[in-house]
Amino acid sequence: MELAHSLLLNEEAYNQLGEFQKAEFIFEWLQFLEKLLPVTSRADIRENQKKLVEQLTSLLNNSPGPPTRRLIAKNLAVLYSTGDTFSVYQTIDKCNELIRSKDDSPSYLPTKLAAVVCLGYLYKKLGRILGNSFTDTVGNVLKAMKNAESQGRYEIMLSLQNILNGLGAAAIPCHRDIYKAARSCLTDRSMAVRCAAAKCLLELQNEAVFMWSTDLDSVVTLCFKSFEGSNYDVRLAVSKLLGTVLARALTSKQTTASTRHNFRRVSLEEVMELLGTGFLRGSCGFLRASGDMLKGTSSVSRDVRVGVTQAYVVLVSTLGAQWLERNFSAFLSHILDLVSQSHPKAIQSQTDAIGCRRCVSFILQATVGGLLGEKAQIAAAKEICQAIWKLKKVVDAAMSDSNLETRISTTDVTASQHVLVCALQELGSLIHGLGTTAAPLLQDSSTGVLEVVISLILHPSISVRLTAAWCLRCIAVALPSYVSLLLDRCIERLSVLKSSPEAVTGYSFAVAALLGAVKHSPLGIPHGKGKVIMTVAEDLLCSASQNSRISLQRTQAGWLLIAALMTLGPAVVQHHLPRMLLLWKCIFPSSPKDLETEKTRGDSFTWQVTLEGRAGALCAIKSFVSHCAGLLTDEVVQRLLPPLPSAVDLLTQLSSINKSYGNSVKTSSTVYRHKLYELLAVLPPKTYEGSFCPVLKELVADLTVPDSQIDASTFLLPPLCHENDLLLLGPLLQETDHRFIEEQLLLGNSIAGGSLEYDPYSIYEKVAKGDSVPKPLPPVLSVISAATRLFGVMFSHVAESHRLQVLEQLLNSIKQTKGSRQQIVQLNVVSAFSTSLKHLANCKGSLGPEEVRRSALTLVMGALESNNPLLRCAAAECLARLAQVVSDSAFTAGLAQVSFDKLKSARDVVSRTGHSLALGCLYRYLGGIGSTQHLNACVGILYTLSQDSTSPDVQAWALHSLSLIVDLAGPLYHVHVEPTLSLVLTLLLTVPPTYAEVHQSLGRCLNALITTLGPELQGSSTTVSALRTSCLLGCAVMQDNPDCLVQAQAISCLQQLHMFAPRHVNLSSLVSCLCVNLCSSYLLLRRAVVACLRQLVQREAAEVSEYAVALVKESREDFTPDVNIREIGLEGALLGLLDKELDQRLCQDIKETLTHMLTSMAVEKLSFWLKLCKDVLAASADFNTVASVDTTQEEETAKADDASVLTSDSDERFHPFSNPRWSTRVFAAECVCKIISQCENAGSAHFDITLAQERKQRDSRDDFLVLHLADLIRMAFMAATDHSDQLRLSGLQTLLIVVRKFAAVPEPEFPGHVILEQYQANVGAALRPAFAPETPPDVTAKACQVCSAWIASGVVSDLNDLRRVHQLLVSSLVKVQAGKEAQSQQYNESTSTMEILAVLKAWAEVYIVAVEKQKNQCDAHNHCLKTAHSAEESYRDVTSSASGLLDLVQADLGTLSKLWLAALQDFALLTLPSEYASQLPAEGGTFYTAETIENARPHYYNSWALILYATALWLTSTGFVIVDPDEGVTNLSRPVTPTTMCQDSSTRPLVKSPEDVNTDRFHLILGISVEFLCSPRSDAAMENIIACLRALQTLFDVPWPRSKIGGDQELGVELLNVLHRLILTRESPDIQLAALEVVRLILFAAQEHVKEKRRSAEVDDGAAEKETLPEFGEGKDTGGLVPGKSLVFATLELCVCILVRQLPQLNPKLTCSPAVQSGKHLLLSEDGIRLVAAALVILSDVPAICSPEGSVSVLPTILYLIVGVLKETAVKLQDGQLPLTVAASLQALKGLLSSPMARAEKSRTAWTDLLRSALVTVLDCWDQVDGLIQELDEVSLLTAVTVFVMSTSPEVTTIECLQNRCIEKFKITLDSKDPLVQYKCYQLLHSIFQHPNKTVSYPYIHSLAPSIVGKLQEAEKAKPENAAELQVIQEGIKVVTALTATAEEEHRPHLVACLLPILISFLLDENALFSATNSAKNLHEFALQNLMQIGPQYSSVFKKLMASSPTMKARLESAVKGNQESIKVKTAKHAKNPGKSSSIQLKTNFL
Repeated sequence: MELAHSLLLNEEAYNQLGEFQKAEFIFEWLQFLEKLLPVTSRADIRENQKKLVEQLTSLLNNSPGPPTRRLIAKNLAVLYSTGDTFSVYQTIDKCNELIRSKDDSPSYLPTKLAAVVCLGYLYKKLGRILGNSFTDTVGNVLKAMKNAESQGRYEIMLSLQNILNGLGAAAIPCHRDIYKAARSCLTDRSMAVRCAAAKCLLELQNEAVFMWSTDLDSVVTLCFKSFEGSNYDVRLAVSKLLGTVLARALTSKQTTASTRHNFRRVSLEEVMELLGTGFLRGSCGFLRASGDMLKGTSSVSRDVRVGVTQAYVVLVSTLGAQWLERNFSAFLSHILDLVSQSHPKAIQSQTDAIGCRRCVSFILQATVGGLLGEKAQIAAAKEICQAIWKLKKVVDAAMSDSNLETRISTTDVTASQHVLVCALQELGSLIHGLGTTAAPLLQDSSTGVLEVVISLILHPSISVRLTAAWCLRCIAVALPSYVSLLLDRCIERLSVLKSSPEAVTGYSFAVAALLGAVKHSPLGIPHGKGKVIMTVAEDLLCSASQNSRISLQRTQAGWLLIAALMTLGPAVVQHHLPRMLLLWKCIFPSSPKDLETEKTRGDSFTWQVTLEGRAGALCAIKSFVSHCAGLLTDEVVQRLLPPLPSAVDLLTQLSSINKSYGNSVKTSSTVYRHKLYELLAVLPPKTYEGSFCPVLKELVADLTVPDSQIDASTFLLPPLCHENDLLLLGPLLQETDHRFIEEQLLLGNSIAGGSLEYDPYSIYEKVAKGDSVPKPLPPVLSVISAATRLFGVMFSHVAESHRLQVLEQLLNSIKQTKGSRQQIVQLNVVSAFSTSLKHLANCKGSLGPEEVRRSALTLVMGALESNNPLLRCAAAECLARLAQVVSDSAFTAGLAQVSFDKLKSARDVVSRTGHSLALGCLYRYLGGIGSTQHLNACVGILYTLSQDSTSPDVQAWALHSLSLIVDLAGPLYHVHVEPTLSLVLTLLLTVPPTYAEVHQSLGRCLNALITTLGPELQGSSTTVSALRTSCLLGCAVMQDNPDCLVQAQAISCLQQLHMFAPRHVNLSSLVSCLCVNLCSSYLLLRRAVVACLRQLVQREAAEVSEYAVALVKESREDFTPDVNIREIGLEGALLGLLDKELDQRLCQDIKETLTHMLTSMAVEKLSFWLKLCKDVLAASADFNTVASVDTTQEEETAKADDASVLTSDSDERFHPFSNPRWSTRVFAAECVCKIISQCENAGSAHFDITLAQERKQRDSRDDFLVLHLADLIRMAFMAATDHSDQLRLSGLQTLLIVVRKFAAVPEPEFPGHVILEQYQANVGAALRPAFAPETPPDVTAKACQVCSAWIASGVVSDLNDLRRVHQLLVSSLVKVQAGKEAQSQQYNESTSTMEILAVLKAWAEVYIVAVEKQKNQCDAHNHCLKTAHSAEESYRDVTSSASGLLDLVQADLGTLSKLWLAALQDFALLTLPSEYASQLPAEGGTFYTAETIENARPHYYNSWALILYATALWLTSTGFVIVDPDEGVTNLSRPVTPTTMCQDSSTRPLVKSPEDVNTDRFHLILGISVEFLCSPRSDAAMENIIACLRALQTLFDVPWPRSKIGGDQELGVELLNVLHRLILTRESPDIQLAALEVVRLILFAAQEHVKEKRRSAEVDDGAAEKETLPEFGEGKDTGGLVPGKSLVFATLELCVCILVRQLPQLNPKLTCSPAVQSGKHLLLSEDGIRLVAAALVILSDVPAICSPEGSVSVLPTILYLIVGVLKETAVKLQDGQLPLTVAASLQALKGLLSSPMARAEKSRTAWTDLLRSALVTVLDCWDQVDGLIQELDEVSLLTAVTVFVMSTSPEVTTIECLQNRCIEKFKITLDSKDPLVQYKCYQLLHSIFQHPNKTVSYPYIHSLAPSIVGKLQEAEKAKPENAAELQVIQEGIKVVTALTATAEEEHRPHLVACLLPILISFLLDENALFSATNSAKNLHEFALQNLMQIGPQYSSVFKKLMASSPTMKARLESAVKGNQESIKVKTAKHAKNPGKSSSIQLKTNFL
């Protein structure tokens, strides 16, 4: 194929190829040429033009296929337009010649067609350059059309379209001729020709004025004719033509003078009238009303009506949204008039009426719902309301006129019913779409939406009543705040108007509809409503028999209410279950005998009532079973069963009842049958086993002797076919934008589809996906579908022998019926059997013996050869299921053989299509094809069938089947890939484009092949690259196909290719293809585009986005996407599409695509993304009430600013998005949050303004989030103050994130302030509306969270500013105090729980922060006092803000603390296990009610932790001291103290002592914490665990709780065990540290307790003998610790856990294992170090709570661990610092060694031994392994030795052997080369030398002092080089000086005599001083100072020495003199600034 890539065709290579490859080669070359020509230089083209033209024209004679001829034409046109145009006339003549040719043979046809196509493209590209030659051409082409076949007509029409396009106005002379030709084609037999003609006429009307002026009427009539018998594509094309022409007629200005005389402006009325005639009379013309029409028999054909409906939509879309807004009332009245009484023909039968209503609804939804923004939609809703009011007045007049003469017949009243139904449905769907943004509409009293809807609930027509109820449901779903209100109103009217039949049915419909809305409302309804409704329902049922006039209505209404009530779910229903079961029991006769007597007694009316009532009861039970599965316990099921047999008995009697009473009971009995079937289908089959036989008999009868003669295939079968196979049946069964109206064409003429009035019970059910209103089918049909479902369930449960009988009976009944009747029976039977196979497969059942299989097979095979294609599809699926259920390979092979044999012999289309599909489906559920033999046979047969060009149907089915086989065969198919691919390509290149279904199947084949090849497509071998090229070629052919669904296939194939071989797919051309089709009118194509984009942006978001923009900038003429990509990029285009799109799946895909683009690009293109989101959010700001910005006095200015900000850019021109819907705005707000989190991951500069500005200056392309803070706040503000509640929630969430992320960002221009401070007015204004009384609780709850975050963030330090937000919280606290009784009865009680807890949690957060701030400041304050006094002022400011915040909270603390405790109490009750349920308070807790306990739980789980922490802080701040006098009887709605929970009042003490109250509170907090920490759920938030641990820390910070835990050892142990478990399960260091802090406090409490006991014992015993004192502490006299009971043991366990987790080497079990042997030191993380340090602190405290014996038993462990940590972490650090862990272990060691136990008599000896061993261990560290010495830090070990020496009693370390070893270590270290080590060593010796006990210090002094002096003497010669060495010498001198001080009198002179010469030797003379190094100078000064101090102290020695050594004296004198001079110089220097006197001066003053 590479050879094809050249400017001229490579003829050499071409001639060597075979026939098929030639076609491929040509196509590849032409494709390459198409890309090459536009970028080749003109000169090159001219040079090769002649040759190229020859090559291209010669190809015309090669009978090219459709895609090839299009490319030849395109290339010729481009060639002439860029090169010379000399020879173009020759080419045109040649084409004309080819067209004129007389050769009519099929083989010559492609050449003729290619010539036609060529002419089209030449004129399109060159247009007027070609002069007048076009008249001949057009004449020639039109002449050729006269005897052309359909393909010719199709190509000629498209070619004429191109010619017209190219010539524009120049073509006027030919317009009439073309118009004539196109007219005839518009009603052509072939649908493709009709489409082409419509496109041609659409092009023509651009210039041909007559089409929309003089000939307008005939064009319209022609279009109506064209709709007759049309398919979906024709309807789309012709409706586009019709709509555009009419729009043109409406908007045209008067054009050229020549047409002025006969030109008239068409009015809107006339245009509507034209369309209306088509809608109402079809294509019969205007005056030629045929005889039928006069007789009133003919009805309009549906396809015309549907076509006209689409034309209406096109007309309005073309005129645009603004036009619609201006002319809406005229448009509305016309549309509604279509179903009014003025046209009785349109609505003469119910099916017609339903069809017309659908069309009207569609027009309104597509125009009002699709084009208008929210503001305009509200206006439209008002118009619709006006229209409804007008109609209502007419009805009222008619109803109230009692004068019989003037009373209009009831027909007139019911006549307006259809108009009302349409208006109400549209009103409902508008409000539903608007959501909470519709609030202003409903509050507007002048419109009176609710009044008018509720008044129509009493309309005489049942369908109006139902639709009004549905409309109420829509209002309730959109505005949750109205649900309760409407329910109350309807229930009240229902009770008042109980005696009016209309009111009873109407209001019961309304209540049922509203109950159905509750589950869509997040806030629910008050629990008590269920009770009210149940009572009303019971009342209706009981009073039904009192008044026969309304007994039917009351019965129906009662059961309807009960059935609807069930949708509220188990929580509500369980309270009413007994009453419902009783009613259920009573409605059926209790024995067969009673049923018999009933039969004899009744008349037709009583039977009607009885059947309706029982049907209702069945429906209620079905609703119960499906909505309250949780309540279906065995006991309840047992109570449901008794009436069932009697219900089944009645079923068997129905036919005889029907016979007796005729038609009056017919409908009721059908409904009864339907409801019983539905109930049985949802019950477990075991429950009605006894009734299997009678029910099956009835089912078989229903299926085989159906009441209706309606072909129900279109609704029965699609669910039973596989979704992939449905693609074969054309667009009708696929999802399209017009599905809503197209459905009626699908269902055949006798039914128009479902409608609410067929089954009122569907009003409370969930709507099926994609429907706006439930559409139940007529009872006769729904019975059949219920019967097939139930048959499916029962057949899989009956005995196998029984199955055979049933199947045979079914087969016989098919045989016995004839004609159309037979088809209906067959259809019912097959669907029932198919359902049963599905059930069998699901429950892994088997079908039964051979005979059953045989009958089943006969049944399915019969259906496979049915004339109905849908039935064939279903039969093929059924066959696959049969193979799955039997799952026997021989049987499956047999099935395949049958199809093989049939296909070999059969010649008819039906059996060839059916059996070929059967082959494809056969292995679908058997895990794929495993036998190559079977595969080869299938492939062979299907190849042959797919090349059968005589029947496109056979080709399409065979290819589809082949695609299934490719999928099922998987890797086995590899052998066949090449031949299949070449077959697919050949067909793609040759099958005419008019056979779209074949092309679609080819697309599926190609897709399957690409999937099979998979990642192999990346390979580079020649075969792979050939396959890849073929795949790409196939995709290219499909992309050029005119059919949109084929293009969708092409896109998904390219998507697959891109997944497997991304480098080989040309991304830029793919993206251009995607952008062009982004707004296609075909839903499936849009879906394919977005799905492909979604995949592309996961890898290459930036590239995709760039390509899209680049393509628009090149803007080639064929690339005009409908969306403005140039301005707003692909991302903006997608956002725009998201706003317009109604298909849920597509919207979801768009959102995912945008999210992927955002995650990968938002940080790079930050401004762009933020602007997009801002545009979407701001587009609604003009619609928003800006007044919601605060108007309090102090914020006037803020208000003015905000108002101007919000309205400034609502100018239309700037807005890429006009009025986006609220859901789009919510998505934009979510995007903002995602952008912030992306920036957070990207780096700190996004949250640091100084850094951001710096980097922005360095590179202006950089962009940072912090620079857009104003925008973020603006967006959050706009969203938070919107009308839409969802958007308000998103806005508040955004605000919350912004506050949290930016709270700490400082403002560089005003130090000490933060950047957010300037936005406090905005934040306040955004929050205020959320606290308004009418705001829904979820919004208020969210706002509370933001308030607390804002206050806690510390952004605002000024109290007056804080008060504004604080005031909001105060106002909500007032609401909370009112208690649950005062809550509004608008929503479910759990919502008030949510709001109350949100408020309490917010206060808790603020209080916690206030306390923490104050604590930090106290620390800071103490710190300041220690350092200096200058910071006093600054400190004062800070404190004021912190204590100020605390003061703000303090005012309400009294109230808050009570509420917090009450909330905790509730939470404690809710966490009790279910077995305590009976002990819970019957009326619920303080903030929740017993009924809504389940809904309340999540809210408590969400907020308890912070409340707990706050309560603990409050209790400890009062030190558990204060107890309110009224605490015993709390002033909440009910006393809430844990002990009062389960006692009854008689045993309760009246007032509790403070001690009791405190104990209760203590146990409450402790209990909740322990319960939670015992097993925090794996999803428990970190914050909760931390808050809980903090609460415990706070609790134990005060003495009283510590005394409780200290005194109760079991409690302490339990807590420690819980913490241990927490540490094991949570890795987070924060949690572990917090837990360790709690452990420390528990240990501290135990210590206090032990101390207290010891102290009191001492006091009690007075002067008694010490020996007899009882031992306190653990371990008593034996020293034994009991695991599980011992606090010490628990503590040790926990510490070991922490230490071993951080330092595995400490584990003795591990140390022996080779893994740890390596002995490498692990460097711990910072957190690890903190954990180890905390654990060591705890360890050192343990002995304090042991008895002496106990301490002995734990000491070895503690020592082992402390020394172990020391050993493992004593590693040298760079700066000579001690590692933190070492410092901690030394500290712990010191604490341990100085423990009183070491000196207590009972434990002293044991301790001494153990401590000695520990010391030995430390000393042994040096001698471990030679290699490790250098790593170990000697200093740390020496320090440890020093700690031993200094802290233990002398007897431990003074044993000679130990002492010698210690001294030895010091000696070694003194000789260290490292000055730092020496320095530390000196320091340690310094402390040892000063040990008060001489037995300890002397040996060290004797051994080590000489060597120190020696070292100092050496230093005389080698002066210090650097600061470190200097330090060593200075420290050495300090040690010797100290020694001098401690020595006894007589030895001092000797020491001084040693020291002085050394010091003097360090002095320098003047000359040396100038040249000396810094360290030498410093040493000189240090020595001088020491001399000046020592001299006066030991003057006698000093003088003696001076006298004996003159040199020394001279040296010293000169030094002193020099020093004084230098002081003078310095003083002179500093005289000007006396404050900074030198430090040296101070020291020399001592002389």
